[in-house]
Amino acid sequence: MIQRFPFLFAFLALFLVGAAQAGLPLFDSEQQKLPTLAPLLKKVNPAVVNISVSQTRTASNPLLNDPFFRRFFNVPPGYQQPKRKTKAAGSGIILDAKSGTVITNHHVINGADEIQVSLNDGRSFTAELIGQDPEVDIAVLKIEADNLAALPLSDSDKLEVGDFVVAIGNPFGLGQTVTTGVVSALGRSGLGIEGYENFIQTDASINPGNSGGALVNLRGELVGINTAILAPSGGNIGIGFAIPINMAQSSIQQILEHGEVKRGQLGVFIQDLTPELAEAFDLDKNQQGVLITKVQEDASADKAGIEEGDIVIDVDGKAMTSAAKLRNAIGMQRVGEKVKVTILRDGVKKTLNIKIGSSQDQKSAKAIFEKLEGADLRDHQSGEGVVIANIQANSPAAYSGLRRGDIIIAANRQAVNSLEDLRKAVEQSKDKLLLRVNRGGAALFIVIR
Repeated sequence: MIQRFPFLFAFLALFLVGAAQAGLPLFDSEQQKLPTLAPLLKKVNPAVVNISVSQTRTASNPLLNDPFFRRFFNVPPGYQQPKRKTKAAGSGIILDAKSGTVITNHHVINGADEIQVSLNDGRSFTAELIGQDPEVDIAVLKIEADNLAALPLSDSDKLEVGDFVVAIGNPFGLGQTVTTGVVSALGRSGLGIEGYENFIQTDASINPGNSGGALVNLRGELVGINTAILAPSGGNIGIGFAIPINMAQSSIQQILEHGEVKRGQLGVFIQDLTPELAEAFDLDKNQQGVLITKVQEDASADKAGIEEGDIVIDVDGKAMTSAAKLRNAIGMQRVGEKVKVTILRDGVKKTLNIKIGSSQDQKSAKAIFEKLEGADLRDHQSGEGVVIANIQANSPAAYSGLRRGDIIIAANRQAVNSLEDLRKAVEQSKDKLLLRVNRGGAALFIVIR
């Protein structure tokens, strides 16, 4: 059902920040000045594009992923479910008018056979995919076009709760749509949406199709990339999330330079420092930081002198109040860069200079993927076991009986504490792989041939 809402809130909001920021005033029938976003949007809208994607998808019947079902109905080995053409819509942002660089979400173009970018002036172009970063949900495209308009970038680190923002995108394929709201919260993480999370939360309406669109401030500067909503009822309830542009820039620059993102890593396992843990370590129970639970041998942290039990309290002067913040701070750094890490050890502060290392997780996961194709494998946050974060339908991993959320704790009767342990076990296996899996607190064995 379509509902109509009064514009009183938007009027008062714009009045508070001043008509000068919102744009030039208009006049009502009595020649009274009225604040409006129209002049601002005339400059901003041409830099926000609609994206349409055509894909070839395999029809997914979950029963065909069940090994018992396949044996019972004599489904031939290697049987592939039928494929069909689908179309999807999203949004994007012109970042560089001269080069035709367009950014959007990874999930908007993932698996696309063809990507079409439609401009505000009616022109449409086939886009080239330059590269993508699934962990942050960023993709970079390029179009060959003249007379483009790009959005200037803001410093999203200066954004504050209560700042007014405008969301622009292509909801439900309707075409370019503008909604307004405020920044509801900053630094949202732990949502399980992306690998690296540091979201701007806003009540500006974000709906399906808005993904990849722009979140701008009242100066017309890009502060974030709209990416997700919290929608328990299936519709917008005023809780939307955007990737801060400062966070996205790290991935975008690497993609433009190398075509991919080489993510940095310290080589440690971490967890939040709770009041109970702080007290156990003879610290003030209000002490904030991140506890180092394990250090990988010969990793960057090990070489710099980080030890198990150390408490990381800041990186390059920025307070680390949660494991998610520390993971983001390191993951957004380039391999080879140096950071200053301040730790607490036995109640004494120490500052260490650490050179960011390459991601061992990515190397291990790639090697394992050849044997367990279709499984998204990640080190468990506890430092014990490898969790299956996701499984592709109709993949060897899906047919093996593994499920999303399973934790591999042993392989070929060898304990598995990390991806590296699993990789070694997989390399040693010839004809079959015996996995011991923790599923919902219960242990079971799975044989993969």
